[in-house]
Amino acid sequence: MAEDSCATQLIDGNGEFNAAELQKFVNTVKLHQCGLSYAVVAIVGPQSSGKSTLLNHLFRTNFREMNALNGRSQTTKGIWIAKAVGIEPFTIVIDLEGTDSRERGEDDATFEKQSALFALAVADIVLINIWCHDIGREQAANKPLLKTVFQVMMRLFSPRKTTLLFVIRDKTKTPFNILEPILREDIQKIWETVPKPQAYKDTPLSEFFHVEVVALSSYEENEKQFKVEVFQLRQKFFHSISPGGLAGDRRGVVPASGFSFSAEQIWKIIKENKDLDLPAHKVMVATVRCEEIAYEKFSRLASDKEWMALEQAVQSDAVPGFGKRISSILEKYLSEYDMESVYFEEGVRNAKREHLESKALQLVHPVYISMLGHLRSRALESFKTRLEQSLGGGEGFAASVRSCSQSSMLEFDQGSSDAAIQQASWDASKVREKLRRDIEAHASLVRSEKLSELIANYKKQISAALTEPVESLFESGGKDTWASIRRLLKRESDVAVSAFSSAIAGFELDQAIFEEMIRSLKEYSRSVVERKAREEASKVLVRMKDRFVTVFNHDKDSLPRVWTGKEDIRAITNEARSESLKLLSTMAAIRLDQKADKIENVLFSTLMDRTVAIPSQNTGIGVSGDPLVSRTWEKVPPEKTLITPVQCKSIWRQFIAETEYTVTQAISAQEAYKRRNSWLPPTWAIVAMLILGLNELMFLLRNPLYLLVLFITYLLGKAIWVQIDIPGEFGNGTLSKLSSLSTRFLPTVINLVRRLASESEESSAPMPPQWLASQSFRNQIQKSDSVASSIPDSSVSTETGVEHISPQLKHRRVTNPEQEETSCSGTHD
Repeated sequence: MAEDSCATQLIDGNGEFNAAELQKFVNTVKLHQCGLSYAVVAIVGPQSSGKSTLLNHLFRTNFREMNALNGRSQTTKGIWIAKAVGIEPFTIVIDLEGTDSRERGEDDATFEKQSALFALAVADIVLINIWCHDIGREQAANKPLLKTVFQVMMRLFSPRKTTLLFVIRDKTKTPFNILEPILREDIQKIWETVPKPQAYKDTPLSEFFHVEVVALSSYEENEKQFKVEVFQLRQKFFHSISPGGLAGDRRGVVPASGFSFSAEQIWKIIKENKDLDLPAHKVMVATVRCEEIAYEKFSRLASDKEWMALEQAVQSDAVPGFGKRISSILEKYLSEYDMESVYFEEGVRNAKREHLESKALQLVHPVYISMLGHLRSRALESFKTRLEQSLGGGEGFAASVRSCSQSSMLEFDQGSSDAAIQQASWDASKVREKLRRDIEAHASLVRSEKLSELIANYKKQISAALTEPVESLFESGGKDTWASIRRLLKRESDVAVSAFSSAIAGFELDQAIFEEMIRSLKEYSRSVVERKAREEASKVLVRMKDRFVTVFNHDKDSLPRVWTGKEDIRAITNEARSESLKLLSTMAAIRLDQKADKIENVLFSTLMDRTVAIPSQNTGIGVSGDPLVSRTWEKVPPEKTLITPVQCKSIWRQFIAETEYTVTQAISAQEAYKRRNSWLPPTWAIVAMLILGLNELMFLLRNPLYLLVLFITYLLGKAIWVQIDIPGEFGNGTLSKLSSLSTRFLPTVINLVRRLASESEESSAPMPPQWLASQSFRNQIQKSDSVASSIPDSSVSTETGVEHISPQLKHRRVTNPEQEETSCSGTHD
């Protein structure tokens, strides 16, 4: 539906100002809301020159146009006002009665001049509609009218910058650049011939007026071209009050809310200049007396005790029956006014009564607003209480809000109806709308709190469900670590989303908001994993060392390794480092999107080949071909990078340095084990002894007695070695222990001899069969002890001189006491 321009007759043909219609027009088009952002455009020109037609095409108004079939008669009578449609800023269009009309004749040209002066006084832009063929003529070009207007305007009104837009109608073949200078020259001549006050004697025309000239084709002969040119002219009225616009430098702008009063006063001044029409004496007296009566009634109303008590009561809380009580008070004083002013002139009496009623309602209105405010507050509190109780009962949120809102709004409607005042047509819709907005705001706040609480709870659940499992997966760090994490993330996210969706079903959220919350929950799940990944990445070196120690020191059955000399330490080291490097590659980037990367290949190809010897930074080797000399991984976004290639290289260097000691210790333990268990001399020594000691060997073979003596001597020496613990003594110092050994040697030999003698006596004495069996078992144990004592339980390395105790001997030393206890228990039995 097209917007209505609301064409209204402002001044009729008799010069009467239609203030009521103007006010109606102002209210309809909401002119009072424009402030200073509005423009006024008026048009003057000869009768039947197409002014209304031009305005209707230019501003899309609906002024009455001349019917060509009825002849060139007067169409517009008086002054009309309308709103320009589709133009910003708000533009008021004024259509004036044509000049030089046949109907008014020469004797009544005063109205034409008054209307032209009114247009110049109130308008920012004045369109002067002239025929192209009249340019250069003295009368037809409105020169006398403009001269009179200039004179009167300077005498009555303060200067204001008005734009004069001359519209040349039905342009001919004469070029526009020739017509325009002629027209401007004529305007300047008129201005120079106009008598001016001394203050404006030398003021140029540009100080009062801004002159623009346009030309239009004939509407009847070339309608299509006319409409095109009018459309182009229309564009100039957009943003006309902006700097550089048609009215960009206007002065003394009246606010839009005062336009009607200002126009009425201007017309009044113009009218009084022609014929001063003072009110009749009767009307004047009626005016003064009615004002006195109205003032007296208003004063009594303001000091009325009942009114003051009611006003005071409303300040604290809502008052039942407020509307009826206020209406009764107002009716009392308005009735008294009617009785005292019944004999005065009806028009004045009614006007003053309306004024009194208006002032009385202005006095009451703040209290009425306070009353509505209490009703609104009470309804809002009622809504809050009902909503809390409803939610506590387990009802869905959206259903609770609807039911509680309807109850509260009904409560307010009943209260506002009770507070309505009979004399006023006040509408409580604004307060009601504010109550509705307050209810919605509170409901929105509660909804946000409930949703935030739900989201926080589910985020805690997600965090608890992901943190420890993810940490455990990172600790075990393998090839399928990220795949396991992705499965864990999807499973826990789906569980949380499903439970959350069920929890918020009662909120009846928009699909977009619901999807946004679900997306936020899923993003939080990912953020928990990513945050944990970054936390674990900061501990990757510790994890790598733990992984290395675990793999290096334990076999495939997770049993501790014993370095017996058969293990391939290099292979074990490579395996342990490989496992540690896998852990580093796992922690190098976040892989939640299942996108393939080459991090593991790059790390293995770059670092595993350098595990034995990592070149020093000072070797001068170039790094241009080193893929780890970078801060980003190929095909991995920076935000998904946990450990950069450069950091990986640094961590690996530190890892190698800190695990070398473990490898060295293993090698040392293996070599020590070999030395402990290698009791034979080297092969070359055995061959040398056989060759060099062949004669001695043959001598011993020919005399077996010497072999027996040597064997007994060896056993005796071994027993003394063990009893005195010579390696232990010499381990504390050589020279200091020589004297100690010399004093202990003889007693040790004597003890051995006594022990042999006692054993021989016991063996010769008769024994019962049971005791003999027990003794035989004991002798076997002692024999095993003696054999064990004859075996060297320690060996000294020829290279280091460090004693290494055989594990088998340690085991035997531990088990012998138990055997002795078993033997002793059998003896006592």
